[in-house]
Amino acid sequence: MRTKLSQFKFDLPENLIAQYPTKERDESRLMVVDRKTGKIEHKIFRDVIDYFDDGDSIIFNNTKVFRARLYGKKEKTGAKIEVFLLRELNSESKLWDVLVDPARKIRVGNKLYFADAKGNDLLVAEVVDNTTSRGRTIRFFFERSDEEFKGILKMLGSMPLPKYITRTADDSDEERYQTVYAKETGAVAAPTAGLHFTKELLKRMEIKGTSLAEVTLHVGLGTFRSIDVEDLSKHKMDAEFYSIKQNAADAVNQSKALNKRVCAVGTTSMRTIESSVSATSQLKSTEGWTNLFIYPPYDFSIANSMISNFHLPKTSLIIMVAAFGGFDLIMEAYQEAVKEKYRFFSYGDAMLII
Repeated sequence: MRTKLSQFKFDLPENLIAQYPTKERDESRLMVVDRKTGKIEHKIFRDVIDYFDDGDSIIFNNTKVFRARLYGKKEKTGAKIEVFLLRELNSESKLWDVLVDPARKIRVGNKLYFADAKGNDLLVAEVVDNTTSRGRTIRFFFERSDEEFKGILKMLGSMPLPKYITRTADDSDEERYQTVYAKETGAVAAPTAGLHFTKELLKRMEIKGTSLAEVTLHVGLGTFRSIDVEDLSKHKMDAEFYSIKQNAADAVNQSKALNKRVCAVGTTSMRTIESSVSATSQLKSTEGWTNLFIYPPYDFSIANSMISNFHLPKTSLIIMVAAFGGFDLIMEAYQEAVKEKYRFFSYGDAMLII
């Protein structure tokens, strides 16, 4: 039983962490890993269509990233504060869970001011609670419509690129750090395995008879939070909201009944479907909150294939991929990826496990 964090450590050269996406979404590289034979092949992402056919199902997370990173200034001192919006707690009171940086400067009762590029203050917020060392609950003061409030948040905010991408978000990220099928706003991080799909590729898959099933999981920062326990059974994931509609469940269950390929696109899609399994191993239509943490050994109930990006060492993401693909084979594939200079993380290359 491989449940120790240290087993998921590997040397990753910093220059392999992608800072920008490929010019075209489906031009990224694709490593294909066969669990049955142990064979590893190197392809281009658009070749993924060759592995799916009539009756197969592909499960996508249709969550949409919002501009979660704001910069404000503290009252009196004028100190610059980064405020990362996590989730809205109450739309009427305009209460939000946020992370603040630097956190040591922000206490309950402090007011934060958010200005436009010309220096005009558009929003004011007050810190009303401490939730974690960096976490705060803040209340925005805004009397006009909720629609206008959300519009100002969008104008002031920037796309929340992960800290591993060391550059500042630019205009291109508005499109590229979002899947082409994003619909349901609520994520603070993109479901990055889906970034490789183009509308043309999806249409070609539909023409082949492959079902494109959409689920929703609003990705939170907890997905990327570092694991600080060696015994993985003691790690706790943050809860994230998910939803599975009946038409998606029906499409997936039909493919399962026909012994066809069922593919989860990304770790978030996999966590979503594994959070809603019936007693007969069918996908159920439901919505709720999940804090499911998948680590080896784990029996998967729904998907028999998976698409994922290449993840960082000792993260919950690589741990889940290893649970699905097999520890030894996935760690071998990752060594191969480093040797072949695959690009890692959100804007990096992809792996298909069959």
